[in-house]
Amino acid sequence: MPQLLCTVRDCRQPLRREERRVVCARGHSFDVARSGYINLLQPQDKRSREPGDSAEMVNARRRLLDSEMFKPIDDVIASIAGGSISLDVGCGEGHTPSTCGIDISIPAIEAAAKRYPNREWIVANADRFIPYADASFDVVLSITARLNPTEFRRVVRDRVLIAIAGPDDLVELRGHTRDRVERTIETFAPLFTLERHERIAFRAPVDGYALHDLAVSTYRPKRMKEIDAVTISRDLLLFRPS
Repeated sequence: MPQLLCTVRDCRQPLRREERRVVCARGHSFDVARSGYINLLQPQDKRSREPGDSAEMVNARRRLLDSEMFKPIDDVIASIAGGSISLDVGCGEGHTPSTCGIDISIPAIEAAAKRYPNREWIVANADRFIPYADASFDVVLSITARLNPTEFRRVVRDRVLIAIAGPDDLVELRGHTRDRVERTIETFAPLFTLERHERIAFRAPVDGYALHDLAVSTYRPKRMKEIDAVTISRDLLLFRPS
């Protein structure tokens, strides 16, 4: 596995993996949870008492993903990231194939670790610091998650794949939203070059249960109503380090 770094303020020393903990040369120690993940989140890096997605949101999103509603998007992401040493930043419940995943939500990482025990799962605030050594990964993924171009550039060797919701994503429930492609490209421009942009959009059938899970697992306001299909739309942006 890539080299983990200590998240204690101003430390950043390599963490040595032991059977049930990781520890740095300065004596900072982090236990490995029973389910296998490592919680490196520091108190000052929390946004709230229980940051990130709740267990209810995680379970709703997992049901949607398990239904293969997003399979056309999943297939493209897998074709880009497959076979590489990869990090999924904001990995949620771990659906996207990756070597390692990081998320601020304990319920999400707990769910990921239980289902995919052969990967490494880390609780940390990647908005501030990604606790891995420089150039640790061939690919960094951010799938409808927050973006940290500076840290992405530090830990990546080859490419970064960003997926953002398209302006017509779930248009039936919340109307059109702004197109965020140009803003995302501008955000990454100082450190990366855009190699590829692909918009994937399709209609997916839904029932009442799926509509409920969409309402629970997405962040923006929705207008719940009787419909039998929704638009799923993603902009996939592949960047290379400049």
